[in-house]
Amino acid sequence: MRAQATAGSAEKGYIGMPMEGAVARWYARIRGSSSQITDWKRQAVQLTAGLPDGADILEVAPGPGYFSIEMARLGRFHVTGLDISHTFVEIARENARRAGLRVDFREGDASSLPFADGSFDFIICQAAFKNFSRPGKVLDEMYRVLRPGGTALIQDMNRDTNSVDISQEVQRMEIGPLNAFMTRRSLGMLRRRAYSVKQFGRLAKESAFGGAGIETSGIGLEVHLSKEN
Repeated sequence: MRAQATAGSAEKGYIGMPMEGAVARWYARIRGSSSQITDWKRQAVQLTAGLPDGADILEVAPGPGYFSIEMARLGRFHVTGLDISHTFVEIARENARRAGLRVDFREGDASSLPFADGSFDFIICQAAFKNFSRPGKVLDEMYRVLRPGGTALIQDMNRDTNSVDISQEVQRMEIGPLNAFMTRRSLGMLRRRAYSVKQFGRLAKESAFGGAGIETSGIGLEVHLSKEN
């Protein structure tokens, strides 16, 4: 496992530069391509298929909110999104307003979730877990706010991925050459703080969940966590 985050990074809840202002708006633009929205629509159906109507869903670090909006578009769930970025929360709220959908986007820290115990049936976190400065605390907080029988899914980069996998992933995004170059570069840097299967397995075992099921695909890890009844 990597060394503990520095005191400064732990205080701010994330590692690296803040996703605010122009940086957040750039990210929102490149993640909003038609191919990616189509993929989120597909995932929204697939990942929520086993949930009952009226289930409460939390997306941790939804960024511009595209995936939360697609889950809300299904019309079956109450969807909440929590992000530490003020800019992302503003963008996500505006995206939901334009879509005519109700999603409760809030600003907050994933390591101190502002929700009561047992508030959610399902928690999803995509492409953000590697950026948390207190990952163990985030897992414990997810466990706390899940209802008994609830599940959490974390999808993020695999530290063991390679540059070919990254290039193929960026190609599927269908973005322009300059944005593709910047995205490949960003993913290459982010890989350094990502977790391997072994590292995430150890982290999950030490958390309140007591373990996890982990799968790999492309550049990513898919971590399945459950809270027993």
